[in-house]
Amino acid sequence: MRDILSDLNSWIASDEQIALATVIQTWGSSPRRVGAKMALTPGGKISGSVSGGCVEGAVFETGIEVLKSGEPELLHFGVADETAWEVGLACGGQIDVFVEPLDRTLFDALRAELLADRPHAVATVIRGPRGLLGRQILVAQNRPTVNAVGNGFDQAILEKARSAIADGRSQRYEISISDDESFEVFVEVVAAPPTLVIVGGVHIAIALTSIAKALGYHTVVVDPRRSFGSPERFPHVDRLIQAWPQEAFEQIDLTSQTALAMLTHDPKIDDPALRIAFGSPAFYIGALGSQKTQAKRRQRLLDSGCTEDQLNRLHGPIGLD
Repeated sequence: MRDILSDLNSWIASDEQIALATVIQTWGSSPRRVGAKMALTPGGKISGSVSGGCVEGAVFETGIEVLKSGEPELLHFGVADETAWEVGLACGGQIDVFVEPLDRTLFDALRAELLADRPHAVATVIRGPRGLLGRQILVAQNRPTVNAVGNGFDQAILEKARSAIADGRSQRYEISISDDESFEVFVEVVAAPPTLVIVGGVHIAIALTSIAKALGYHTVVVDPRRSFGSPERFPHVDRLIQAWPQEAFEQIDLTSQTALAMLTHDPKIDDPALRIAFGSPAFYIGALGSQKTQAKRRQRLLDSGCTEDQLNRLHGPIGLD
């Protein structure tokens, strides 16, 4: 959704009708993953993609019909190897795409979650009786749910949504209505983007933050030296903190989605940052320096009270082998 958010905001401001198509399952080779979205308007505007080929044409036509009828549709595309490339599904892929009118109430709440980079899930009824199809619930951490499916099924859907969040991946679930009737829910799990925290606004940090942003990382640069950690050097980063590590890390939530790179080559800055990093659940901790520099750093940290287990988390020399 993040890649089409700007267009959706613009279309909503112009009070345009909007249909939203979402990839809910793939088989074989598919150029777009589960959760990929395409938005469209009756005026012919398109944002995003669900396949990259002529499947988009069929999805667009369905989207126009969905806007006219108000009824969502679940589409299945299966493509043989000999025609796969023509429709953008390499090597005979298959995809299911759910097409629905954009729910403005849900979108407002969803946009707030995306802009705040908070993890959340959206549960959508993709198969079921009339009146239930297309109903959605937004499930966010430590905040009330948005929308309600009704008919007494909210609790069952919420349980599936929380299960998908715990698993960390989007899933489809079947929920029984009676012995011979059921409906199906697609729970799309949206994780917070990973964060790269760089300590040291050195020259290579300029390139590293650019690469990280291209890969979808939220980027933070920490440097108390204002000539290094300046807005002029880092106009493209998401956050610039001109403070010593002890103060800076009080402003940063270090999670299991965080990677840290110490790049100053200055023990007065790197070492305190590393001691804080070792006490966090960050999935990557690295520090710039040769093997000789790493050996000296390791001894300093051991002398300051760090343990062998903590130091074993450190990637150094940093970077690709």
